[in-house]
Amino acid sequence: MATIELRQVEKKFGDQYAVKPMDLTIHDGEFVVLLGPSGCGKTTTLRMISGLEAVTTGHILLNGRDVTWRHPSDRDIAFVFQFYALYPHITVRENIAFPLQAQHESNETIQKRLDEVVDLLKIRHLLTTRPGKLSGGDQQRVALARALVRRPAAFLMDEPLGALDADLRETMRAEIKRLHIAQHATTVYVTHDQIEAMAMGDRIVVMSAAEVQQVGAPAEVYYNPANLFVANFIGSPGMNLLKGRYADGAVHMKGAASTYPVSAAWRKPLAEALTGQEEVVMGFRPESGLLNPQGALAGEVYAVDMHGGYTLLHINTNESDIIHIRSDRQTTYPIGAQIRFDVDPQMVRFFNSKTAKAVRREVSA
Repeated sequence: MATIELRQVEKKFGDQYAVKPMDLTIHDGEFVVLLGPSGCGKTTTLRMISGLEAVTTGHILLNGRDVTWRHPSDRDIAFVFQFYALYPHITVRENIAFPLQAQHESNETIQKRLDEVVDLLKIRHLLTTRPGKLSGGDQQRVALARALVRRPAAFLMDEPLGALDADLRETMRAEIKRLHIAQHATTVYVTHDQIEAMAMGDRIVVMSAAEVQQVGAPAEVYYNPANLFVANFIGSPGMNLLKGRYADGAVHMKGAASTYPVSAAWRKPLAEALTGQEEVVMGFRPESGLLNPQGALAGEVYAVDMHGGYTLLHINTNESDIIHIRSDRQTTYPIGAQIRFDVDPQMVRFFNSKTAKAVRREVSA
């Protein structure tokens, strides 16, 4: 397998950045997800790694070898596209074998590797079929088999599940993760779906506006977002964010939300981060909200969603802020009901309202 290094890699189209200078190391056998909204630069980054897109400046190294200006065929990388890119006029067997035939491998080697990947992906019964007669999920399995049969140094996947329906996405998500574990293959995976990223990645590279916002394990970007963009983008729904004034060891919010007393571990970091200003953004995940008739915070029930295993309450805390609290499935309130709640003190986070960056506290959660 391979270690991939990006050293100050950037891409410009004219004066516009597609990817701002990026430093990133993807370790041997690691599954790294590039995550972000459309147009953030994640696919351009993937294409630069593959050689399908030339860098403007910077260097790309594969196992220590500089491949920045090498042709894609000289990088020992397999690319799996969103729309399969299978040859429709030949059979599944011929599609899978094609990369090995192009490398002039022997018939014995081709048959051996083909047998390995079709058994791994459980598609032997499809070998004589043409791609046009396959379901979307089976077409993606064939595309994966064609990539795997080469035994490349690394796999690059550009939203490979984007064309599938919800049920197939879940099935194929598990298949790709299982394959990764079985092959211990270095994998770079692009998606805009944060649930997909959280479920599959060893590390997530969160991107926005052509720039890396945060790199970390799924739990790190979920519980300790580096800035307001990551806090809001990661999670379904994203982190609750309430603006307030920090004074006298508490955050004072507008409207019914009232006052949240800050724990001792946060007071010094907040005082240092908010020098010359009082406004702060308090963040917490929906599952961190705790319904409590004597709670410090309050609001009005705006909507109630039943999700089977849990209930999601949408609460209006003032004229503009709607926050979300995840509660047990028996929870129900009429629209307009006044409720009070607390926030798990270990799960609350704070952000500088001017810089949008997270305030780091003295002790970990």
